[in-house]
Amino acid sequence: MSDPTKLEPGDSVSIAVVDSGVHVPHPHLPAVAGGVTLELEGGVSDDFVDRIGHGTAAAAAIHEKAPDSQLWVIKVFERELATSVPVLVRAIDWATERGIRLVNMSLGTPNRLRTPELGPAIERAFRAGTVIVSAHEHEGALWYPGALPGVVGVVADVDQPRDQLGLVELPRGTAVIASPYPRPIPGVPVEQNLHGISFAVANATGLIARMIADDPEVRTADAVIALLRSRV
Repeated sequence: MSDPTKLEPGDSVSIAVVDSGVHVPHPHLPAVAGGVTLELEGGVSDDFVDRIGHGTAAAAAIHEKAPDSQLWVIKVFERELATSVPVLVRAIDWATERGIRLVNMSLGTPNRLRTPELGPAIERAFRAGTVIVSAHEHEGALWYPGALPGVVGVVADVDQPRDQLGLVELPRGTAVIASPYPRPIPGVPVEQNLHGISFAVANATGLIARMIADDPEVRTADAVIALLRSRV
């Protein structure tokens, strides 16, 4: 197992996938570098097997876009797609403490009253050079931490090409536009394939990882947006 704390600037981009774990090997995801499960009750386990499928699909979408990246798994969902804000904070800190460069967090909370709990973790990530990529909004509601400053917020657009990112200016800042579709399934119309904000975040994370792979100085959300703005 690799150690993310020993990564050098020229190494592949390390990415923490905060989700339901992964099941590997998988046809679209041969392996991961390692991972952890953060339990609701506060415990920690090294069993990060995905029993839902959501995390495997998200990680596979990232791997498709950035196959040379180093994927780390932070499992926060067990039998359903639900966790707590304290667990999200622990997930961000786990990645931050290990110097992981990107955190893929398709989940969040629509409750703005929880932002004071998330804010300090985002600040710690900022100081460590860890960039969080998260959903900015879902079904018309702002999501946090994706709508907070210092985070690369993502919005889904069905018209966005899967291999490209866009930018949109919103009242709370600039967000990244990404396709909500995973890789196509042969013979299945695209609109019938699985899709949603989770895949938009994963597509964004993978494309960002590919974009910053040769630029080790890009270590903040603002730097990611500035680099993307220079390319779109």
